[in-house]
Parts: sequence; C-alpha cells; structure tokens
Amino acid sequence: MTLAGYLNSLADGSRRILAAQLRKLSGLDRTQAAEFWRVWPALPVERRRQIVRDLVDLAEDNVELSFSAVLLACLSDPDEEIRVCAVDGLWEDDETTTAIRLLDLLAQDPSPRVRAAAASGLSRFAYRIETGELSQTTARRVRSGLLAAIDNSDEVLEVRRRAVEAISYLSEPEVREVIRRAYADPDEKMRASAVFGMGRNCDETWLEIIVQEMKSPSAEIRYEAAKAAGELEDQRAVRPLVPLLADADREVRLATIASLGRIGGETALKALRYVAKEGDEEAKAAAAEALEEAAFADDPIGLHPRLSDD
Repeated sequence: MTLAGYLNSLADGSRRILAAQLRKLSGLDRTQAAEFWRVWPALPVERRRQIVRDLVDLAEDNVELSFSAVLLACLSDPDEEIRVCAVDGLWEDDETTTAIRLLDLLAQDPSPRVRAAAASGLSRFAYRIETGELSQTTARRVRSGLLAAIDNSDEVLEVRRRAVEAISYLSEPEVREVIRRAYADPDEKMRASAVFGMGRNCDETWLEIIVQEMKSPSAEIRYEAAKAAGELEDQRAVRPLVPLLADADREVRLATIASLGRIGGETALKALRYVAKEGDEEAKAAAAEALEEAAFADDPIGLHPRLSDD
C-alpha cells in the first residue's frame, strides 16, 4: 500500500489504528512528508488527535522510531490540541529548523497552550546554548525570542513562566536578573517557576533562597525547592532537605528522595536508608532507586562493593 493509500485508510473511523502500521510514518523524507500533508487535513479531527497521541507514545517506547517529519507538519494543524501534542512529541528533535518553528509558535500562535508548550520546548535549545552546541545566530534568536515572551506584559502568565524556566539554563547576568524578577512576582506560580529556574541555573548563589523556600506554605514551591536542591547538588542543602521526607505532600516527599540521591553524602544516604526501611511502598521504591543513583555517583565503575551493597 502506498503512503497516500495508507493515510486514506486511516480516515476510516471504523478501522482500529494499529501501532505496527503507524510505524510506516517513521523516518519520512521531504517528498513523503509533503504527501502526508496533502492527505492529513482531510482526516477527522478526533482521528488526527488519536494518531498524533499514538505516534508520540510509540516514539517514547522505541528510540529507533522518528516521527519528526510528521510532527513538524502537525505544528501547522488547525487544531490546538494536535499542535500541543506535536510540540511535546518533538522533545528529542534538536535541529535548528525545529528551534525556528518553535520560536514562530511562541511569537505567533493564537493558542496560549501552544505558546506555552513552545516555550518549554525551547528549553533544550537554551541548554545547548549554555553548552556551546548551538550556532551563534540560532542562539541569539532563541535567547531574544524567550526574553521577548518574558517581557511581554500582554502575554499570559503560563507562557511567561515557561519562558522563564526555559531560559534559566543560561549562566548570564541578564538571565539571573530574569530569575530574580520572577521570584519577586506577586503570583505564586511565577515564583514557583523562579525557584525551578534557580535549580536549572546551577548557581550556588541561589542556595539560600532554595533552602528558605523548603519551608514555604505552598506545596508547589516546596516541591520546586526540593528539586532545585538536587540540581545544585550542594551538600549544604542536605540537612534542610531531610525534614521534607515527612512533608504532607506526596510529590514533595518524592522530589526530596530523588534530590537526596543526586546530592549523596553520608547524611543523605543515612536518610535514604531509613526511608527504604521504614517508608511506605512508594517511598521505599523511590529511596531504593535514589540509593542506587547515589552509589553510582560515588563509585561509577563499582570499585567499592560496600557502596553498592548500601
């Protein structure tokens, strides 16, 4: 069956969508992508949504599959949900052309959900700026696009906060000022994004604020503070983290366990061993995983059996 024939067959809502057949859409070249787009808009919207969701799930389960050509085409779909799903599905695509498409969505898409997803999608490109893997031209466009979204007072909060999170990878004075302004924002969700950004920024000067926010009345901010402490991997955060193992919020407890595993050290290991023995089943499993990560960080090639046993 030709690609067009296969796509036309997908329009039949009475036929079940088979994962094995969707693999035909992996690795399309430019000509095939154009053929896909000629047929795609004629499919019913619910059918298109299901196919895109299935493609994203397939790609997550099998790294050998690449639906980038299809998902890039779907960024032009008239349906908001499909565009959001397509952005999320491109999480491994680090091509410059993809960064430009995301920047265009961030600046122009009529849907706040899509703009927010695009801002988050640009995170990996901000990271590549920081690691020197992106060309100067593209780096300037990514940086300026994110800053424009952050500084746009008419933009919705969700988009601005995702842009703050994305740009936080950059260790630049201008970005540290962005994080400081976000932390001073009256909106709690923006402050949560600022704390998240402090972790991504990996600057130890944020440690005092991160530790302070571990006692925040907001569970969301305590959660972000616990995660940020793990990103900094600073031993000084261990003792303030330990009380969060008994936090009332489940997500905060799990984030704390993961961060203690990332930071490591004897105090963190002792706390994790206690949770692995005395916690509930979910906490025990998370602590066991964190202990493995801490042991690997301390002994990556397995020279010390005692660490592995612990």
